[in-house]
Amino acid sequence: QVQLVESGGGLVQAGGSLRLSCATSGGTFSRYALGWFRQAPGREREFVATINRFSSSTLYTDSVKGRFTASRDNAKNTLILQMNDLRPEDTAVYYCAARQRVGTAVRPDDYDYWGQGTQVTVSS
Repeated sequence: QVQLVESGGGLVQAGGSLRLSCATSGGTFSRYALGWFRQAPGREREFVATINRFSSSTLYTDSVKGRFTASRDNAKNTLILQMNDLRPEDTAVYYCAARQRVGTAVRPDDYDYWGQGTQVTVSS
């Protein structure tokens, strides 16, 4: 059983930056493809970014391309989401997720383990 714990959320002004971390335990971190999702009030959980097991492939939703960067440190069992040039529409609870199957994925149903989420609020 894999446990994921997000941290790094907070309140930031538009144009600012935040760095989210996802610490994992209970599994072989390097075997999992990982993803970031977010959910704003009244909306469905949506895909943000995903990274494969060896960091050789990343995929982003269009609205964050060029602003967000996903990375992972397999030695530290940690997933990172660097978020720059934040906008009010980025406000949401951000979740990290792990996927046992090979390859990246963009649907929440394709992930097996989830963290509890961390709140990101961007003021205008």
